[in-house]
Amino acid sequence: MSAPLTQRLSATPRGARLARHFTLNQLQAWGIPYGSDVSEAVAVIVAELAANAVIHGRVSGRDFELRLSLPAGSVRIEVSDTLTEQRPPKPGDVRHPEPLDEHGRGLVLVEALASRWEVLDREPPGKTVRAEVDLPGWLSLGGR
Repeated sequence: MSAPLTQRLSATPRGARLARHFTLNQLQAWGIPYGSDVSEAVAVIVAELAANAVIHGRVSGRDFELRLSLPAGSVRIEVSDTLTEQRPPKPGDVRHPEPLDEHGRGLVLVEALASRWEVLDREPPGKTVRAEVDLPGWLSLGGR
């Protein structure tokens, strides 16, 4: 199995942009081509989860964490923040925004693009949103 990428990033818009950049570079290093369906889906999921960590999960002076790994047959994305009090809805409970709403589409995109996702408690305090995107045609990547 390929080594996972774990990166702590500042809970700022710049940190969220860097999360997406690190993700695309890591996927390329794992042999998942830039611009492929999997690469695009994972990049959108990371961008949305990182933005949520910065906007909704920010605790002053604390970073958020991005972790990418390749369990058999998928790309796993984990974005953790240190705010325990505010939790996103569970899979299947995501509210679809009205057409003119300016916010509220991030988890709708995650739910649409991820093969599966969940919200987990985290130690030390906080939460992790984990999403996976299946790798059809690349099932042997983890064994490289």
